[in-house]
Amino acid sequence: MNQSIAIIGGGNLGTAIAEGLIKSGFVHPQHITITRRTVAALQHLKEQGANVTADNADAVKEAGMVILAVKPFQVKEVLTEIAVALNPQQVLVSVVTGIFLKDLQEVVGRQMALFRAMPNTAIAIQESMTCLASTQASEDQVKWVHDIFSALGKVAVIDEKLMDAATVLGACGTAYAMRYIRANIQGGIEIGFDAKTASLIAAQTVKGAAELLLQRGAHPEQEIDKVTTPKGCTIAGLNEMEHQGFSSSLIKGIATSYDKIVKG
Repeated sequence: MNQSIAIIGGGNLGTAIAEGLIKSGFVHPQHITITRRTVAALQHLKEQGANVTADNADAVKEAGMVILAVKPFQVKEVLTEIAVALNPQQVLVSVVTGIFLKDLQEVVGRQMALFRAMPNTAIAIQESMTCLASTQASEDQVKWVHDIFSALGKVAVIDEKLMDAATVLGACGTAYAMRYIRANIQGGIEIGFDAKTASLIAAQTVKGAAELLLQRGAHPEQEIDKVTTPKGCTIAGLNEMEHQGFSSSLIKGIATSYDKIVKG
């Protein structure tokens, strides 16, 4: 199987994918091609050995996998541009929000393995949460795509109808987590820490909390119970946060983001 990868769209996510692939060592940098109209913005990737170009059609000709990482409104134009250079042996992976597999098939106009992947920007440091859905793909192709994204973080294979929900929980969720961490830092400063130390404590604490769930498979409440002693400071803080609507506002925010994707 041709292991070379063409990333069409060198924006934030496309660049993050390229950076993660290079750091993972799963693909040699020389086997990665990434496109952008202003190739100067990709100079750091070129210096690491990746190929950069402004020619989308040329980029996909020799690729085994094509990752489409453009804006939703650009999909039809870009896919039409590269469709003539695609072949049935290739794998097409879209990381574009709101574009369905049937939409890809309609523009491509031929039988080939099609995937939707929803990673997040932590893919740049091999810590993404990526959800996958596919059609017309062989077992080997499914395994290849799964293995690539597994080298860049955690992977969940889901029904395509859940992809919009995965976008909110896994991609938008990065921003939600960052906002919590920012608030934690601000609170830390208020109670006496300098910004740098508060940032370190907040970020590492969140990382540790997440790892407890990932490694132990525990429910959050199990870990909460371990640090909430009767009449203690933790339960007092948690109760105040809940009185101020902490959980309900987060849930409402997630639902609002989902409605925005679904209803536009």
